[in-house]
Amino acid sequence: MRGLTHRAVDEAAGLPQGSTSNVARTRQALLELAVRRLAEREARVLALHELPDPRTGGLDSVVDALALATHRALTRNRELTLARYELALEATRRPELRTYFDAAGARFREQLGALVGALGSTTPERHVLSLVAWADGLMFSCVAGTFHTRVPGLEEVRAGLRELLEGMTGAGKPVV
Repeated sequence: MRGLTHRAVDEAAGLPQGSTSNVARTRQALLELAVRRLAEREARVLALHELPDPRTGGLDSVVDALALATHRALTRNRELTLARYELALEATRRPELRTYFDAAGARFREQLGALVGALGSTTPERHVLSLVAWADGLMFSCVAGTFHTRVPGLEEVRAGLRELLEGMTGAGKPVV
């Protein structure tokens, strides 16, 4: 986080010195812009707008889509995932940044809530917490934690998500 300065952003973007200061006068404003930009980029990576309708595609289609999004965050978009953790930690030290960070996460959680509800969850809010905690734990461990040298393959991520979602919703299990 110490490297995120107006000058560094100008240099990285190839802009004349002072350009970033014209848009974000303070460090707080710069951090807020970073959170907003992160949310935009993660939304494209996660492609929640492309998630299948579980009522027509069933559990398999949802597992496939979420596994692909999670695996992208672990591989092709590893730096973006790491940036999210950096900003999350900064938000713990800056309550004024927490508002922006939480708002970005709320949109994602709402979409997941609708998804697990459509899969049959009777307590979507609780299940979203578990789903996000599982995915965040996996991503943190593989991006910055003790599993940083061993990123699971797509099939491993898919298997973990299937187990989790089946346990939460009962979807995909035969009716006896």
